[in-house]
Amino acid sequence: MKIEIINKSNHNLPHYETTSSAGMDLKAFIDEPVILNSLERKIIKTGLYISLPKGFEAQVRSRSGLSIKHGLCVLNSPGTIDADYRGEVGIILINLSQEPYTINNGDRIAQLVIASHEQAQWIEVNELPKTFRGVNGFGSTGIN
Repeated sequence: MKIEIINKSNHNLPHYETTSSAGMDLKAFIDEPVILNSLERKIIKTGLYISLPKGFEAQVRSRSGLSIKHGLCVLNSPGTIDADYRGEVGIILINLSQEPYTINNGDRIAQLVIASHEQAQWIEVNELPKTFRGVNGFGSTGIN
């Protein structure tokens, strides 16, 4: 798949690290370091602008290493970039640790996954088909 991109940052384009990678790392494009204090959230810009084909979205996800080691997460994970959005890609980060975390220009702060999607058409009915699970919700499918 080919996707048009404008790169206003001073970093290389996002790329897949291995032939089986689903996501590409996104880097911070900031003029000066940003400190995220405990439970603080901020939008960190990337300098990237993309044009996705209709029927696709870009999902912004946390990087597992940053999450486990430093408590840094994408707040609305996965964040969705719609095919018709043309603004700069910004990452909503939150620091869930007890310690401040400093983000520097060029730091890998999130990952981007390109995914196809469908648009649903609702069919309003008075009753839904029966299933074994029925209305049983959270925690109802097992003990783990």
